Amino acid sequence: MGVPSLRAAAGVLRRACGPWTPLLGRRPFGLPPMAGNAEAPAAVGARQEQDKKARSGWQGGARVWEETEQQAKKLKSSADGEPRRKLPKRKIVLLVAYSGKGYHGMQRNVGSSQFKTIEDDLVSALVRSGCIPENHGEDMRKMSFQRCARTDKGVSAAGQVVSLKVWLIDDILEKINSHLPSHIRILGLKRVTGGFNSKNRCDARTYLYMLPTFAFAHKDRDAQDETYRLSAETLRRVNGLLARYKGTHNFHNFTSQKGPREPSAQRYVLDMFCEEPFERDGLEFAVIKVTGQSFMTHQIRKMVGLVVAIAKGYAPEDVLERSWGEAKVDVPKAPGLGLVLERVHFERYNRRFGNDGLHEPLDWAREEAEAAAFKEQHIYPTIVSTERHERSMAQWLSTLPVHDFSATAQAAASLQGQVPSPQEGSGGDGDSD
Repeated sequence: MGVPSLRAAAGVLRRACGPWTPLLGRRPFGLPPMAGNAEAPAAVGARQEQDKKARSGWQGGARVWEETEQQAKKLKSSADGEPRRKLPKRKIVLLVAYSGKGYHGMQRNVGSSQFKTIEDDLVSALVRSGCIPENHGEDMRKMSFQRCARTDKGVSAAGQVVSLKVWLIDDILEKINSHLPSHIRILGLKRVTGGFNSKNRCDARTYLYMLPTFAFAHKDRDAQDETYRLSAETLRRVNGLLARYKGTHNFHNFTSQKGPREPSAQRYVLDMFCEEPFERDGLEFAVIKVTGQSFMTHQIRKMVGLVVAIAKGYAPEDVLERSWGEAKVDVPKAPGLGLVLERVHFERYNRRFGNDGLHEPLDWAREEAEAAAFKEQHIYPTIVSTERHERSMAQWLSTLPVHDFSATAQAAASLQGQVPSPQEGSGGDGDSD
């Protein structure tokens, strides 16, 4: 087998190992002595030993180069935000509870520090606890982050669920919570399928709305009368009104920038009712619960607001049916303070993966007691104290007389028999109620 020239080998060894004794002018191994250049056996053996050491030095230099290259890669990886001992990422869901007062909603506004959100604090805690690299905190798509519901400004949650990819470090919940304020808690963690998306996989969402019962008192009564107590008869009437929301309706009047014929304005409500009242700090409160497949921005607050307007005598009962029609109805929006995301439902996911032996069902039964305790400690007291000091419900009730609910009915009647507007005559995106 041929052997490269010693001159070329010298160049390779010089680059790999630094200065060394050149072998120029000596014959390659395996070739007989040329005429006129006979050498003693001892000299040949000495050169063979020297060449052997040279080859060994070239191999050692190659190993040094490889180790240096690997170290450079590790340093580059660390500069990119990855740990040197890289753990595998796993798709999980976190059960999150928080009090929304002082926050501008759940969803993070990347690049804007003016309005603080729940996700700002959550992502910061994930990075500081070592669950995700810092660059994932800057670009949440890198960890496939998705929230189940995008709660509005001031809205709280006892059962928000977010999905993301993390490093499953030891004592992960304790470490995340140690970097969160007390009014934001991670209550549970579960492994899910790799393609799981908390928003798309959610079948339904349950919200509660906590409000002082004087909101249901007739308009002729003092709007700030804290001695008011909800009667059984009024509670039955309120529940009768709330029950009419059940089923599929066109809720374009209960949100903004939504046309009456847009298919996405159709929403399905599974249940809505008001629970028995209770007292807190001398003030009587009640909780309205509503479960639906999904809700649009401000939809629940407007659903509550319209029922309050009817119960107080500012609006006729038939305004409910008119609000689901194509005519524009001015629906009042109740304050955001009392709205709480209580629970999200994953029934279809649980049926398919909950009993496959690899994944847990997403029912959070073991975390219910902790979620209830969080509401009692952080959410309900905030609603009560804020209502007492800021009187948000009382102030909002004083604006109800400004709404002219009968004007929309007259406007709708005047449109009968007229040519449809361009929006109404555009072929229609879907049926309306």
